Amino acid sequence: MPVAHRYALYFAPPQPWRDVGARWLGRCADTGAPLAPAPGADPRQAAWTRAPRHYGLHATLKPPFRLREGRTPDSLDQAVRTLACATQPFDVALRCQALRGFLAWRLQGEPSGQAAMHALAAEAVRALDDWRAPLTEAELARRRTAALSPAHEAMLARWGYPYVFDQFVFHITLTGMLEEAAMCEAAACIEALDAPLRGRAMPVRAVSLYVQPDAGAPFLAARHYGFDGGIVDATGAPWLSAGS
Repeated sequence: MPVAHRYALYFAPPQPWRDVGARWLGRCADTGAPLAPAPGADPRQAAWTRAPRHYGLHATLKPPFRLREGRTPDSLDQAVRTLACATQPFDVALRCQALRGFLAWRLQGEPSGQAAMHALAAEAVRALDDWRAPLTEAELARRRTAALSPAHEAMLARWGYPYVFDQFVFHITLTGMLEEAAMCEAAACIEALDAPLRGRAMPVRAVSLYVQPDAGAPFLAARHYGFDGGIVDATGAPWLSAGS
């Protein structure tokens, strides 16, 4: 099977959050197809969402990585199956908020759900790290263009990403970096779209492996792994072995 340029373990929100978020971003991560904005959408929506549209609707659990030498997509697939089957279902709630200069759906609601999500992300970082190739000097330099604290630097050096474990902040990115006025306007648009979902318990029942087929290419969902052992393939599945 071909090897993708990079892999990432994400949480892909279930329906109806997935449709609302994908329509806002303008692209379906499962098919790669562009999606038209909702009728009457702000004409600036495409510009606001350009950066996250590249990655598809998701929350990062194990950030994008190249496969370590000697590791295969098939062994990665098996590792993700094991991780998913060892995870118990839980629920969370989402609310659009600002984070480091962009807008995202962030966790709200019961502390138990938030704790479960943090535990899942931590386990994903640990369990899949043997499949991650070390960062190149160029990759390290790109990460360091953001102002990193000593704690972030330590995480970057050990785990290849600054925002893991106690530095982890769950978020489903909805915009790129915005000035204050544009952020307020984009937030109002998002709140109008997601109003029917606000405060609802969102079930967390699966994790998803996304692939970046080639350097610079948009990310695609390859496979969704249910905590009950169920597997659903998506457009990116050719970069994994046959599902079962």
